[in-house]
Amino acid sequence: MKSSVVSKSIVNGSAPPVLFFKKACRVLLISLVASFAAVSAASAAQYAGIVVDAKTGKVLYSEDADSLRYPASLTKMMTLYLTFEALEAGKISKDTPVPFSKNASAEPPSKLGVRSGNSITVEQAILALVTRSANDAATALGEMLGGSEERFGRIMTNKARALGMTRTTYRNANGLPNDAQMTTARDQARLGMALRQHFPQYYSYFSTRSFRFGKQTIGNHNRLLGNVRGVDGIKTGYTRAAGFNLVTSAQADGRSIVGVVLGGKSGGARDAQMRALVAKYMPAASRRGGGNLVAETADAPTMQAKAIEQPSEAVPAETAVVATGGSFNLPNNGPVPDFRYDGETTQSIEVAYAEPVKASANPVLNDKVMPNTLEAQSRKIAKAAPVPSADVDNQITNSVAKAAVETAAATESTPAGWVIQIGATPDKGQAMTLLENAKDKGGKALRGATPFTVAFASGDGQLYRARFGGFTNQDKAVNACKTLKRKGFACWASLQ
Repeated sequence: MKSSVVSKSIVNGSAPPVLFFKKACRVLLISLVASFAAVSAASAAQYAGIVVDAKTGKVLYSEDADSLRYPASLTKMMTLYLTFEALEAGKISKDTPVPFSKNASAEPPSKLGVRSGNSITVEQAILALVTRSANDAATALGEMLGGSEERFGRIMTNKARALGMTRTTYRNANGLPNDAQMTTARDQARLGMALRQHFPQYYSYFSTRSFRFGKQTIGNHNRLLGNVRGVDGIKTGYTRAAGFNLVTSAQADGRSIVGVVLGGKSGGARDAQMRALVAKYMPAASRRGGGNLVAETADAPTMQAKAIEQPSEAVPAETAVVATGGSFNLPNNGPVPDFRYDGETTQSIEVAYAEPVKASANPVLNDKVMPNTLEAQSRKIAKAAPVPSADVDNQITNSVAKAAVETAAATESTPAGWVIQIGATPDKGQAMTLLENAKDKGGKALRGATPFTVAFASGDGQLYRARFGGFTNQDKAVNACKTLKRKGFACWASLQ
């Protein structure tokens, strides 16, 4: 009789206080055990850190910087590097649909929650990785660029070797646990510097404080943005095995550093450590130095393996790439276009986007992509009609890029034939300095080349492309680019 009364009272929501107390204790115990397990796992992660002067490459601080650690979501920095590389090469645009497979949609949080069969744009995927650190979007990007998650992992690892990240191995695009996916603090600092150096036109994404996705307003996990003077990115990460990770870029008063903290015991402890590192070592950084520290090598292959302007440089995913340089104490190879990093304050960026849409077979190229490349200028001249994605490379190579060159306003006499471009800056003098440095480093490859600049409008201002002309054929132009890339310069070739 007593048991039936108790059962009835529980059903009716009027259980005796003793039962409620026991149930509450059980829930509390389970919560405490789960919390203890999470804290214990994070505590087991070993700390490692480094701070590098991003202008000179000098290591200002180091603790276990070459010991292997799990990258967690810092992995997405390489996913974004390869995405920016594909954007710069014209293989994709910001509006290219990123389809979500069952595999991508099934990834655990953090995620956007896009259903299998739907898609988002490349730009939405970039913002999702930068802010929410969305695992599903990272996997979808990796599958689109690499054909499969496994193949993209090999592409990521090859690119890491090419950038001199000698101790880093990737297995997936998002950083979810995999015992074989390892890195070091030094390698992650190198990647952070490479993102700034090689893709100044895209780096500002890392300063995004929030963006709208459907009805959601998604905030950035990086709590130092807007709270620590000079911080402009880059990426947070966490798994139980990795602990709390953070790569930070900071620039102020003409100084520039990149710092890495791995294996933090909590998000707050990690952030406090990075605050202390920035405060201590920013004043010790140099105001001099070009910052051209990480040599840029051949593009990694994607599903559209043909590179727009340097098709001969595609590297098979299975081919190992020789690392270029092994330490940060590298010689100064000359300045790079750093107009986004001249003491700009970090701004809060909020962009509104529609709900995810079904994948289209004929993506429309974005007319605002890559403000300092040939592609963007051509689209100001004539909007490109939607074309099948398989034909994008040929469309851009044969007409779009050529039209941009033909209509650009040259500030000096423009040599005929093939030209190479090594950067763009808002100051003509800086562009000429870049050309002079490249000429010194280029040797035989630039012996007969003519340096010149090309002015073009960008937003409310004007930029100057730094170019060499006078190459009689594509092979000579591409070979010159290869030489300059080995010396640390960005470079691509096109027909004048």
